Formats: sequence, C-alpha cells, structure tokens
Amino acid sequence: MASTLKALYLIAGSDRPKIRVALERLRNRFDPAAVEVLHAEDAGGVDAVAACNALGLFGGEARLVIVEEVQEWKAADAKAVAEYAKDPTPGTVLALVGEQIKKDSALAKAVAKAGAVLAYDAPRKRDLPVWIAKQFEQLGVDADRDACRLLLEVVGEDAELLRGEIEKLATWAGGDKVRQADVRSLAAASAETSVFEVTDAWGSRDVGAVLAATESLLERSGVRELPRLTGLLANHVGRVRACQALAAEGVRPRDAASRLKLHPFAAEKAFAHAANFAPDELAHATVRLAELDHAIKGGSRLSPELELERALVEITRRADARVGAS
Repeated sequence: MASTLKALYLIAGSDRPKIRVALERLRNRFDPAAVEVLHAEDAGGVDAVAACNALGLFGGEARLVIVEEVQEWKAADAKAVAEYAKDPTPGTVLALVGEQIKKDSALAKAVAKAGAVLAYDAPRKRDLPVWIAKQFEQLGVDADRDACRLLLEVVGEDAELLRGEIEKLATWAGGDKVRQADVRSLAAASAETSVFEVTDAWGSRDVGAVLAATESLLERSGVRELPRLTGLLANHVGRVRACQALAAEGVRPRDAASRLKLHPFAAEKAFAHAANFAPDELAHATVRLAELDHAIKGGSRLSPELELERALVEITRRADARVGAS
C-alpha cells in the first residue's frame, strides 16, 4: 500500500476544504491504528522524525505520521526534515500540513527532494460562485447559478464554511437540483454576512421583511450588533448611490463592478436596488443612518432597538407612503 506513496508530503495552502479532502484520502490508505497525528505547537521537526523512526505497533505495517500547522515551524525544524529526507524510514509516510507555505521555503524544498508538495490555494473572490458549483458537482449534485451566488452571500468567503454548507445541502438534496429556496431554508448565515437579508429587504422596499430580518439578526447576535448593522447599512446605501450615478451615465453593472471593486453579482444587486429609489431618497437614507448611529451611541433617550426600527421603516417605505402616514 505505502509503496505507491511518497515518503514525504507537504499539503499546504489557503483552500482548507481541498487540504482536508487530500489529507482524508491519504489517511484512508492506512489502517486507523497505524496513523499518528502530531501538532506543530507540541512537536518540532526532530519530534516528527522520531515518530517516523519509531517502531510501529504492527511491525512492518505501513504507517502514517501527520503533523498539523507546520507553518509555525522554524528553520531548525525544516533542517531536521531535510536530513530525514535523505534516508526516510521504509513503509512510513510523513505528511506535513500547513497554511501559506511558500514553494521556495526551506521546508518545501526539503519535502520536494524525497516526496511531493501539494499546494491548494483558495479561489479568488470573483471565482467563488464557480468554485461553489464545482464543489456541488464533486458531490454529484447540480446547483443553479443563483443558488451558488446566494450561498456565497449567506455564508461568506470562508472556503471551509462554504464546503460545510455545500455538503449539508448536497446531502439534503439527495440528487435533486439545489435552488435558491433550498439555500434560504437550510444554509447557516455567518455573523459577518447575515446582514445581507436586511439590505435585500431594504433594496426591495419591503418594510415587513426588513423588520423581520433585523429581528432575526438581533436574536442571533444581540444588541451589540446594532452599531455594526448601522455601519453596514450605510455602506450599502453608499454603494447603491454610486451605482445609481453610474447607471445614469450609462455604465453597465459588470463594468461598474471593476470600477467599484465589487463582485459582479454584488454590483448587479446594487444596480437593482438603485432602480427602486429616487436620488433624493438615497441621500435622505444616508443622513438618516448617520442620525441613527448618533442615537444608538447615546444621543437618544429611546432604546437602540426602537431607534433602529423607526429608521428602517423611514428609509424603506416609499415616499408616498410616508406622506400618507404623516
């Protein structure tokens, strides 16, 4: 079994899901009892070499020694591995796992002499929707384009979190196509991205939905999220205003994305929101959110939650509704 494998592997990069899959495939080549896992915080290069040289419980049985987080190792650790690479223990595989290890580093060079360096870099932000779709394909499930984009918004850009949600959705789908409704129902929003539900509702001018999304967000994260939520709303309104100005100049969403350094999907959404507001309404929303920020930081005797609710209703409902309510 081990004869078909290299004596050393360095599995590194920023794409944690791929690293996890590669490591799992390697582990599956060995009896679980013949696998030893070390951590770089407690085990240096000398310790890893000693583990490889130690007599296994099963004598000549193929063995695997894994050392995690080796990006923490120093020059002396890499030197120990380089010496070991000159005469590795027969039947034993040493797998070093870490993040952001340069290919020209001493450790990578040492491993390459007697083994293989497997580098897995996370996809760029603009490539994530395609990456998500490919992850579904690898699990034998088809996911439509909008579902992949929505999953990115809901979960965020962390590849490991995305992979976890993809696996959950694929299992639930049972071979059926994954659609937006499935993502909305099952995907777990991260603390950093769940605000998109609020901005989506605001951009659609749905007062009921914006209040419900805000209530759900605060239930998950508490009142401490209010300042961050206010700031993210203000940033989103600013992007929508910028897109509205570019749309007036005849600029297309895709071209605006590069100018504003946005993902094309985010630019398309901002353009869609901009179409639902008049310029003076967006200007008013900017001022009103600044007032909200002051109010929730001690500038009002009302509760922060009430101040937020009042501001959201005011900047979301249409002008004619505001006039009718006054």
